[in-house]
Amino acid sequence: MRFSAAGTADRVLPASLATRARPHLGRLDALLFAPDERGAASRMSLLAFAIRILSALIGFVSQVLLARWMGGFEYGIFVLVWLVMVMAGSLSCLGFHTSVVRFVPEYREKGMLPELRGILWGSRVFTLLASTALAALGILGLWLARGLVEPYYLAPFILGLVAMPMIALSDTLQGISRARSWGIAALAPTYLIRPVLILAFMVVLIAADFAADAITATLAAVLATYVTTLGHLVVVSGRIGRETARGPSRFLVRHWLAVSLPIFLVESFFFLLTNADVLMVGVYMKPDDVGVYFATVKVLALVHFVYFAVKAGVAQRYAQFAHAEPHRLAQFARETVSWTFWPSLLMAVIVLALGEPLLMLFGPGFEAGFWLLVPLLSGVVLRAAIGPAESLLTMSGHQNACALVFALTLVFNITLCTLLIPRFGLWGAASATALSILFEATLLGLTVWHKHGFVMFILAPQPRAEAP
Repeated sequence: MRFSAAGTADRVLPASLATRARPHLGRLDALLFAPDERGAASRMSLLAFAIRILSALIGFVSQVLLARWMGGFEYGIFVLVWLVMVMAGSLSCLGFHTSVVRFVPEYREKGMLPELRGILWGSRVFTLLASTALAALGILGLWLARGLVEPYYLAPFILGLVAMPMIALSDTLQGISRARSWGIAALAPTYLIRPVLILAFMVVLIAADFAADAITATLAAVLATYVTTLGHLVVVSGRIGRETARGPSRFLVRHWLAVSLPIFLVESFFFLLTNADVLMVGVYMKPDDVGVYFATVKVLALVHFVYFAVKAGVAQRYAQFAHAEPHRLAQFARETVSWTFWPSLLMAVIVLALGEPLLMLFGPGFEAGFWLLVPLLSGVVLRAAIGPAESLLTMSGHQNACALVFALTLVFNITLCTLLIPRFGLWGAASATALSILFEATLLGLTVWHKHGFVMFILAPQPRAEAP
């Protein structure tokens, strides 16, 4: 009898647990495995989230090793140079790396195959030519103005510009992959393969008796970028060839530029806004301080990647809903706010708890950045509370309004940095960034409400889907 009762209890308990878990499992199944656009966006965001977690870990470990190998001064030089190169490479796409995410779904949805072939081929060629020309001008300008540049920055900057065309092409290939929901092809080269190769080439160069300095680290980054981008080009071109039938191409260059250039302004303001604090620290303070601040930002990236993961997964769905099913846009947009905010809040708590020991891994003196995490984390969580609002605006044709928001925020940020950094140092930079993020989030939320008539905010009520 006792055995029977125990057996019954053993059977009842799992059944009870299964009953309670069934609704949650059903929602998870609907979220991840649904064949519709929402399911595809969920899968893309989850994959992007996983890749960004791994990328953040890889990036953190690699930056710790580089800081320990080079020391604070040389590390500060390298991170400032490479940050500028990544920004310049992405901006030299002139917006094509983002506009392609909008055009490819639109052309596929409407069956515009000649235009589809044209944008897939033309975006890669245009990006490569434009970035190469801009890199050559950059090298010439640096050489002519070499008397105005600190000597320890000159050689790394010139060397870094050699990688600029490959950074630009990589971003365009990422955009094409995102437009086709090729999650691994979109994110793995930039966020997984390239940072690992930078570290690997650095080890090889040091073993070959190169000095462990900023020039060597920049050379390792250049080599890693070329290897990664050329491999990425082969993979993406092969998939395009298999999925897109041969035929005539149509190049709507004027139309593409009309859409891409405002996006270029949006991306320019966004990149400058995202990295203005590091750049301004580089202007007003020594490379050692740049190193400490950048190490703090790398710890912060463990939270910030949530936003980028969701953005990578939903941008093409925003474009599709805005052009084909606008009645579903509000509900989907509010869902993406939840996808962004709650994981960001959780990660912020974890990072704040572990912040000091994580910074100590970079070496002596880097723990000074711990208290900077308080305002910076507050800003990131506030930013996550409105979700990827700028992606919604850009993908729905309101890129000009988005560019204006970022321009105003950039001016606000630079003004605060100019006032606060000379007086309060790194604490002034962190405070200026947090206040600027709050300013930006407020303007973006108001712009979405004005343009689309719904509120993107975590505490706003969830809208119901309306019948078309």
